[in-house]
Amino acid sequence: EVQLQASGGGLVQVGGSLRLSCATSGFTFNDHTIGWFRQAPGKEREGVSCIGSHGGGSYYADSVKGRFTISSDNAKKTMYLQMDSLKPEDTGVYYCAAAPMMSGADCSPSLRYGLDYWGKGTQVTVSS
Repeated sequence: EVQLQASGGGLVQVGGSLRLSCATSGFTFNDHTIGWFRQAPGKEREGVSCIGSHGGGSYYADSVKGRFTISSDNAKKTMYLQMDSLKPEDTGVYYCAAAPMMSGADCSPSLRYGLDYWGKGTQVTVSS
């Protein structure tokens, strides 16, 4: 059974940092592209960042470039999202997701179209 569990959300002040984690199981981690998405109240889901399979390239939404960093630990089958210089508009529920993808494939379309497997979200609230 595929499982993804996001954690690490919380309440932080403007300019602060948070590190989200997503523990996974039930699939071959290295064969999958992984990504982070978020949804603010009343807004559509937004793709935040992704990493291609087999350590492929990473991509970021323009809104988070230079502030967020996606990473992964294949041995732990865990993905991370380091979020720095947080802004109120970063508030939302953050979801981790994954999908099988060929090595070398561009993961950036997944930021628009989503991925196959989803975890429950973790709430991030940035207060001004």
